[in-house]
Amino acid sequence: MASSTGDEKGVNPVLRISQLDALELNKALEQLVWSQFTNCFHGFKPGVLAHFEPEVKAFLCLILWRFTIYSKNATVGQSILNIQYKNNLSQTEKYQPLSKQQKLWYLIFTVGGRWLEERCYDLFSNRQQQSFSKIKSYISFGAGLLKLCGVLNFLIFLRKGTFATLTERILGIRSVFCKPQSVRQVGFEYMNRELLWHGFAEFLIYLLPLINVQKLKLKISSWCLPIAGLSNSENTLANHCRECSLCGEWPTMPHTIGCPHVFCYYCIKSNYLFDMYFTCPKCGSEVHTLQPLKYKIEMTELHV
Repeated sequence: MASSTGDEKGVNPVLRISQLDALELNKALEQLVWSQFTNCFHGFKPGVLAHFEPEVKAFLCLILWRFTIYSKNATVGQSILNIQYKNNLSQTEKYQPLSKQQKLWYLIFTVGGRWLEERCYDLFSNRQQQSFSKIKSYISFGAGLLKLCGVLNFLIFLRKGTFATLTERILGIRSVFCKPQSVRQVGFEYMNRELLWHGFAEFLIYLLPLINVQKLKLKISSWCLPIAGLSNSENTLANHCRECSLCGEWPTMPHTIGCPHVFCYYCIKSNYLFDMYFTCPKCGSEVHTLQPLKYKIEMTELHV
C-alpha cells in the first residue's frame, strides 16, 4: 500500500474490506462470549436469564469495551487485523488516540443504544397511559430514523472508504493501521490451479449421471474375460447352469434370457430394471424373454 500524502500524512488508511472484516469479527466474538456464558446456566431452570437478558448482554459488552476500546483504542476484530481507532477531530496530522469523552460516548451509543432497543418494548408494554404510548412511538420512530441514517452512512462509506458505522462518523473516529503495511506480491498460480480443478470437478459431476456405469462395467468384463476353449457340446444350459453369469455364484432361482447362459433371478431382474437395454456380459445377447430354467440338476453336481 502506498504511503499516505497530504492530509493523510502520518497515518495509514484502512481498506474497506478490512474495516468490514473487523466488524464481523466483533459480532462473532460477542456471539461466542454470549454462548459460553449461557452454557454456564444449563443446569438451572430454563428461562432463568430471559428476564435479564438485555442487562446481561450489556454487562458483557461493558467488560469487552473496558479491555478493548478504553485501554487499546481498538476492538478485538481491529486488533487481529492490526487496526486501531484514530481521533479524527484532532488538528494534528499524526496519530492521536481517542479522548475519554469519545470512548464514553462510544459506550453509550453502542451498548446503551442496543440495551434501549431490546428493553424498550418491555418498558412500555404494560403502560396504558397515553403519554407512555407517545414515548414508545417516538422511540420507534427514532430507531427507524437511525437505521435509515445507518444505511446512508454505509453507502457513503462504500464511496469514500471512511467511517464504516454511523457511530464512528458522529464521534469523529476512524480506522487506521497501527503500522505501515508493506506491498504484498500476489501470485495467481495457486488460484488458477484451484479454479481449473474446481471446473473439472463440476464437469465430472454433470457428466457421471449420464454414463451407465453398470453397462460399461459388464461390457469391459466381457472383453477382458472372454469364454474360450469350450466345445460346442459344452455350450449348453446344463454346463452353464452351475454359475450365475453376473455374480459367479450358484444360481438362485435360475433364469435365462434366451442365450446359453444362466442368471440368478434377482441378479438379472435388478439389472434389467436398471437398464432396459441390458445385454448378457458373456455373449452380448439382448434380453428377449426372462424365463425360469427348466432343467433338472443333480445334487451330486454340487460337489464336482
